[in-house]
Amino acid sequence: MSQYRLSRRPDIGDSVRVSFEFFPPKNDDMEARLWDTVKRLEPLAPHFVSVTYGAGGSTRERTARTVNRILAQSSLTPAAHLTCVDATRAEVDEVIADFVAMGVRNFVALRGDPAEGVGACYTPHPGGYSNGAELVGAIRRQGDFDVSVSAYPEKHPESPDFATDFDMLKRKVDNGATRAITQFFFENDQFERYVEKARAAGIYIPIVPGILPVHNFKQVANFAGRCGAHIPNWLAERFDGLHDDPQTHALVAAAVAAEQVLDLVERGVGDFHFYTMNRADLAFAMSHLIGIRPGEANGGHRAVAA
Repeated sequence: MSQYRLSRRPDIGDSVRVSFEFFPPKNDDMEARLWDTVKRLEPLAPHFVSVTYGAGGSTRERTARTVNRILAQSSLTPAAHLTCVDATRAEVDEVIADFVAMGVRNFVALRGDPAEGVGACYTPHPGGYSNGAELVGAIRRQGDFDVSVSAYPEKHPESPDFATDFDMLKRKVDNGATRAITQFFFENDQFERYVEKARAAGIYIPIVPGILPVHNFKQVANFAGRCGAHIPNWLAERFDGLHDDPQTHALVAAAVAAEQVLDLVERGVGDFHFYTMNRADLAFAMSHLIGIRPGEANGGHRAVAA
């Protein structure tokens, strides 16, 4: 059974904002799909859109091209992902400077996954930045930029305990982090408890829930297993038997996403970060549900009852 406690239509205020995450395309077909997604979501005037940076910096050039195109051909504010994997400090500093010269003023600073992928053992590069906190400091040394960092409602899979997680997050804040964006999760009670623990630990920057629409349950479940995100039994039951029924799967995914987002609004959440997987449909629908309409400034739009 769902753990969401939606019991009434939320009174959606004027301060609700969204941001979207994209990943750089690998080929022309993926480029076309991404740009269709950008154009579909652009009228929602998101607070910013982030562009990911592959494991080990494997998408460095493609990330830069995507960010540059968003800057040149849209009204969106791009936030460039950065990691400190497999690079010296000088190399990372050069990447930061290149983005700044391009016109980027928003960054997402992550330690990053090893080139072998999520779940592989992480070893800092000799002469490189060791973690996300050091990377935040490197970015802020080049200017007064907006810097988002990661947070983990279910604990980082490599951390021994939440105290270690909060110590690292506080170091990121002390070095200039602007906000924290969470790993995706499906139990809102867990997110609420995490925020309460963060505040008790003296962390007061906004903690924005990262929401992942379940476009493909099997893929999401596999990825969740590698990154330490829990798949609750009620969620698995929702998608049971739908692997070969994409139409019903899509309808269920929309219902699950709607329940989660509206429940978070009811709990007072005003900012959302949607992991779009370069697909606009569910991100657009979730934005619509929380009162964001095309042509209305994000954060100052009129309230619309969901």
